[in-house]
Amino acid sequence: MSYEVRAVVAMKSGAPVEVQTIRVPEPGPGEVLVSVQACGVCHTDLHYREGAINDEFPFLLGHEAAGTVDAVGEGVTDLAPGDYVVLAWRAPCGNCRSCRRGRPWYCFDSRNAVQPMTLLDGTPLSPALGIGAFAEKTLVAAGQAVKVDPAARPEAAGLIGCGVMAGYGAAVNTGGVSRGDTVAVIGCGGVGNAAIAGASLSGARRVIAVDIDDRKLDGATRFGATHTVNSQGTDPVEAVRALTDGFGVDIAIDAVGRPETFLQAFYMRDHAGTVVQVGVPDPQMKLELPLIDVFSRGGAVKSSWYGDCLPTRDFPVLIDQFLSGKLDLNGFVSETIALEQVEAAFTKMHRGEVLRSVVVL
Repeated sequence: MSYEVRAVVAMKSGAPVEVQTIRVPEPGPGEVLVSVQACGVCHTDLHYREGAINDEFPFLLGHEAAGTVDAVGEGVTDLAPGDYVVLAWRAPCGNCRSCRRGRPWYCFDSRNAVQPMTLLDGTPLSPALGIGAFAEKTLVAAGQAVKVDPAARPEAAGLIGCGVMAGYGAAVNTGGVSRGDTVAVIGCGGVGNAAIAGASLSGARRVIAVDIDDRKLDGATRFGATHTVNSQGTDPVEAVRALTDGFGVDIAIDAVGRPETFLQAFYMRDHAGTVVQVGVPDPQMKLELPLIDVFSRGGAVKSSWYGDCLPTRDFPVLIDQFLSGKLDLNGFVSETIALEQVEAAFTKMHRGEVLRSVVVL
């Protein structure tokens, strides 16, 4: 048996997305069928639409989602129909060399559903990040569906599945922000604001938001920024140093992913400080940095993959923080939209008009 559902599909590079009817199969061994309730519109979906990830069109877009389990396949014992879940694009296998070393957040063989979802003519779809959640139903590996408290509304909860987790984890897991630290975050979109929230919740003494848009800087204070710097007409390195007694911050987080912002992060940190890159760069971008500066400044330069998270550990924690009023997930939801409005949401996102548009099904 299969299900015919409405979904957002990118048929070819750069073309507007389409709402089509697709077929989703019953779950096989190790798989679960999820009825999607809400899914955020993320930059990664736009990258897929533009062919910047790969050229395996057509793509079934959407990956930042929450919903309920409809059915489970053979061998699935920790999920049952009716469970409320947030979908994760990393599901550690438990057997690869990274998992065996106790670093499942770097899993090299993350699980996805084996069966394809297809167009009505049988053409296989490539689900974005192995999820494909701009759809009324989607099929994922059981490990990708993480049970959370159903009290969290899906419009907010789903955002943990990608952008919020990436930014929050960049500060907490990768950067290791702790009480009394000073932190700078470059780029105050969804990921950057999540990093600001994570730093604030971890007890950072000073959290400096850096952006070129005053609207975004005003919004960053909602998530815990103590100071803001508009780098449009100000040297952000000098401004951050001025706010930290001339030394620079303990942790500098680049949530943009450009050579210019990486260099700003590198030089606005204190000696022996940490640089964390969580913004995803264009594959063509290159970085030029004096090797003597890498050596002489010490510290650490890290990239953050998905906030170095373990979804089964971290998702429930963030949901609990949301429900207790500590983490303002509602603040990330700029608007709720229908499937037919995803293309327009891409335009708003590209213009910097929203933190997150969220599809509600």
